Amino acid sequence: MRVDPQLDTLLRFIVGVTLAITLLIIIVAVLYALIFVTQPIDAQAPNDAEFFKLINPIATFLVGTLSGIMIGSKHDVEKDK
Repeated sequence: MRVDPQLDTLLRFIVGVTLAITLLIIIVAVLYALIFVTQPIDAQAPNDAEFFKLINPIATFLVGTLSGIMIGSKHDVEKDK
């Protein structure tokens, strides 16, 4: 089945922008938690430690998905030529 190249490009752009904005929000939240939230003197707060454990795989998945979208779009352009 042949997909319209303009529609495919638009969908890749929308998905890429959405994932990039989500990743940016995660990064801003982590930086805010590190900079502006008061931490105990001797160690990291338990809630913050659990927060970072949860955010790490989500951010890794988003970065991998974004790179897959970018690699996939270059591959399709080369295949069409």
